[in-house]
Amino acid sequence: MSSEHLVVAVDGPSGSGKSSVSRAAATRLGVGYLDTGAMYRAVTWWCLEEGVDLDDRAAVAQAAREIPLVMGTDPAHASVRVGGREIEDAIRTTRVSEVVSKVATNTQVRPVLQELQRELMDEIATRTGGVVAEGRDITTVVAPDADVRVLLTASVEARLRRRSRELHGGDDAAAVAATRDQIVRRDRDDSTVSDFMEAADGVRLLDTSDLDFEQSVDALVDLVRAEAPAKVRG
Repeated sequence: MSSEHLVVAVDGPSGSGKSSVSRAAATRLGVGYLDTGAMYRAVTWWCLEEGVDLDDRAAVAQAAREIPLVMGTDPAHASVRVGGREIEDAIRTTRVSEVVSKVATNTQVRPVLQELQRELMDEIATRTGGVVAEGRDITTVVAPDADVRVLLTASVEARLRRRSRELHGGDDAAAVAATRDQIVRRDRDDSTVSDFMEAADGVRLLDTSDLDFEQSVDALVDLVRAEAPAKVRG
């Protein structure tokens, strides 16, 4: 990872807001953005489209090596393309969400995507002057030498409300109940291969349970400015 440019790594549990907060923080900081979780979703989508058995771990790992994946890096315009096809919306569907853990917990897939993530982070940082990358293992495995490493978290209740509003347009009891399995199960499954509930040494904990979106972005940007003042523009 280039030492010349700002590198921010953000991890956290499902529904913590790490994606939306990281995108907004990257925009504020004037740097590029990488959603590594979308890469696992893209491989999942690709396997479903190509008829690859998600339980065949070696076949899924091979798909991860071969997928013609292009990740958008502009925080203002989320984009994921496979073979020239825009799939940003497709990878967020229930169809993918229900099975993405099979790819994300595949220990043959993770090293493949982690190496690609390192390459993308270095390319983005060099091209834009910095990068905010978020997702599993970013703070500990992919970029342990990042200038700023943050575990962005929130209470289970807060995460369920946020994801319910995102998926169902509201956070009433029925919407929260419909979301609970996805959040709780995804965290349980992912925790078998990645530690994202406790901040590792050198990783700053940012709890947004009692913060709204703008306050959460402010808190992350303030933390970056405090931790790496020499690399922050303006």
